[in-house]
This record gives sequence, C-alpha cells and structure tokens, in this order.
Amino acid sequence: MTKNEYFFRILVLGFLTAIGPFSIDMYLPSYDAIAADLHTTTSQIGLSLASFFIGLAAGQLLYGPLLDRFGRKKPLYIGLSLYIIASIGCMAARSANDLIILRFVEAIGSCAAAVASVAMVRDLFPVQDNAKVFSLLMLVVGLSPLLAPMVGGLLTTYFGWQSIFATLAGITLLVLLAVIFKLPETYKPDTAISLKPLPIINNFIMVLKVPQFYTYAFAGAIAFSGLFAYVSGAPLVLIDIYHVSKNMFTVIFACMAAGFIGFSQVNSMAMRYYKSEQLLKAALTVQTISGVIFVFASVNGWLGLAGNLFFIFIFLSCLGFISSNASALTLAPFSKNAGSASALMGALQLGIGALTSFGVSKLNNHTAVPLAAIMGATSVLALGILLLGRRMIKNKVEVTEGTAVVMH
Repeated sequence: MTKNEYFFRILVLGFLTAIGPFSIDMYLPSYDAIAADLHTTTSQIGLSLASFFIGLAAGQLLYGPLLDRFGRKKPLYIGLSLYIIASIGCMAARSANDLIILRFVEAIGSCAAAVASVAMVRDLFPVQDNAKVFSLLMLVVGLSPLLAPMVGGLLTTYFGWQSIFATLAGITLLVLLAVIFKLPETYKPDTAISLKPLPIINNFIMVLKVPQFYTYAFAGAIAFSGLFAYVSGAPLVLIDIYHVSKNMFTVIFACMAAGFIGFSQVNSMAMRYYKSEQLLKAALTVQTISGVIFVFASVNGWLGLAGNLFFIFIFLSCLGFISSNASALTLAPFSKNAGSASALMGALQLGIGALTSFGVSKLNNHTAVPLAAIMGATSVLALGILLLGRRMIKNKVEVTEGTAVVMH
C-alpha cells in the first residue's frame, strides 16, 4: 500500500465514520427554527435526536451480518443510498412526527457507513496498526463538533433549516461515489453466514461471549456514552442555564471538540511507547477522578460556567484516549466475523449512549447536576468493568505500535 493509498483510504473511512456525527451536530443550532416552522416545541424536535440514536443502535445489528455475508461494499451502497433519500425526505417534513420518523430512517442508512468503516479498518490494516488508524479517524470525526454547528447555523440563517439536510445528502453522495470508484472491496463474501434470525443471534452471542470483547466493548461504550450525555445536555446547560449566545455555544462546542481531537492524536503518538491497555486504564482513571470531583462540586453549587466547562473538557479529552484503544482491543481477537463484532460494539455504544441522552433530558432540573452525575457515573462504571473484566481474559490479544501478540 503506497502512502497516497494509505492517506486516501483513511480519508474515505474517516468521512464514512463522520456521517453520523455530522448528522447529529449540524442541526443542533437549528432547533428553534425547525420548531417554529413545524409549529411545535424544541423539546419535541429533540425527540428526533433520540430517534436518530435509536436508529443508529438498531442499524448496527442489521448491517453486521450483511457486511459479513455480502462483503463490505454492497451493503454500504444500500445504506448510503437510504440515507440520501431519507435526508431529502427530512427537507419535506411537515410535522415533528414526520421528522422523528425520517431521522430514524436516516440513522438506519448512516449505520452502514459506521459499521463498514470500523470493519474495514480491521480488514485493511494490520491489527497492530488499528489503534493508530482509529486515532486518525478521530481526527476526521472531530471536525464534526468543530464545523457542523457553525455550518448548520449559517445554513439555517441564510437558506433555511432544510438546507442542512440538502447539504448532508450532497456530502453523502460524494462519499458514496468515492466508495464505489476508489475504495477496494476488503472482504470476500462468506456465503456460509446465514441471514436467518436464529443464526444471526447465535453469532452475536458467540461474539459477546469472548471475554476480551465484552470487557473492552462495555468499558468503552459506557465511557463513550458520556459524550452523548454532553451532546444532549449542552444546549440545556449552556443556553438555558448560563444563557450563552448561539455564537458562543458554537465556539464552546468547538473548543470541547479540540480537546477530544487533540488527545486522540496524542494517543497516536503515545502508542509508540505504551500498550493500548496501559493508555486505556490511565485515561479511564483520570476521567473517573475528575468525574467524581465534577459531581461533588456540582451538587454543592461550587461551579459556574467556567468550572463546568473545565471538567467537561477533561472528560472529553480522556475520551480521545479511551475510544481508540477500547475499539482496537475490542476487535483485536476477530478476523472472520469482524463485521458482526463491529456492529455489536457500535450497537452497545449507541444503545447506552441513547440511554444517557434520554436520562439527561428526563432528569433536567435546570441545573448542571444531572449532566455531571451521568458523566461521572459513566466513568466510574467503565473503570470498574475494565478492572473486573481483565481478570476474565485468559488469552488476550494485546495491541502495541509494533506488534500484536497474544498475552497469556
């Protein structure tokens, strides 16, 4: 693989991975405009975000077996096409219910990109390079909270909120063309894989029974769910409680993303000297300590806007280490059924993320305490699962910069 091929493949995989996050972040600043146009409330429009999360979680399980049965590209064509059609449908929505349903369908389509991109990392690159590649993908994904809210706000102001979905459809069409003409098929279809419900369920159960999978998948998913809590809770805390302007909200969102992106790249460099296991444990420990302090300070009313932003920044920066290393360690034992493993990992991330997102909205008491409590709880629980689960792994496939070895 030449350097140009390496760069282009990571770029395309990065854009595939970013479709979901862009779909979430780009329309956040337009809640008020959408609600006014559809004659409803911002809370009702917020349900379209919840339906998107639910669609993402459900779609993960749908595409896993399809990617293993038919190869990576054909299901990807179908999913991206569905996403484009649903995005055009969102432009024509005439009620909140229309938008909620169409966003669910849109999410089902975007799942193909999310699952395929992760599986193709496992296909295209040696296992010892996976954590590094995931870190590079985070650089592309990190553009979402940096650019998407700003672009969404500008599009809404000058062209109306419908232009957001037109833009998403257009970008996805370009990505689809890149996949068709430039990205190689990375996996030979396995006709032995059944698409009947029972064999599919048994295959997921087989993956779930692997100690290395459930340890790192659950630890990573629970820690990462704090990000979903932040995305859902940020408008409530920053705009409703601290009365931050929409422009300042975009700036804050970008700064938080910078922490996540920056430390994901620090993780890539740190992989030269440390194992993924070491980096994951260290990041979860820091996140847990800061999370506990965040909760305690919030409950006692010691934090203003700056204090809340400080602890959120620490939390998201730690995710720059946690996400890449947890993903690499979760998928390291798999080759034949990496698609199913990737799908199950993604479903756990999004399913748990949907719960934390829903929890922030339901527990909203016009303070930052619910957000702090959920973010703190996710870090504590994730670290506990990591420490306990490691004892169950007898033959661990470790990930380092230079080698991938089985640890006994």
